[in-house]
Amino acid sequence: MDCLFCKIINGEIPSKTLYEDDDVKVIMDINPDSNGHCLIIPKKHYITFEDLDDEILIIVNKTAKEIKKYIDKALNPDGYKITVNYGISQLIKHYHLHVIPVYKNNNLKDIEEIYQKIKDVM
Repeated sequence: MDCLFCKIINGEIPSKTLYEDDDVKVIMDINPDSNGHCLIIPKKHYITFEDLDDEILIIVNKTAKEIKKYIDKALNPDGYKITVNYGISQLIKHYHLHVIPVYKNNNLKDIEEIYQKIKDVM
């Protein structure tokens, strides 16, 4: 399978990994909409949220709650967008949940700096 996220999960492509367990991997988005924008990716290949096992759907959402706590502590955003792209807007055909912090003044910073800030509070 030629899936970008499967390659990241398998370690074939490097990523800024914030968290990983048997079911999911959380990485920094390489083209972030804002500081701290990360992706929660199930390790098993699913295309859409409709394909997800209920158990994985719960795990993904619980992981989002946990990651949000660390982003809050490290970056203090003013809000969040939690989103899933579907259909024509889904560029990578492997289900993933976007956790996108929102700021009144969104001045994008270096991804390495943001990654370290979040990792430091985990």
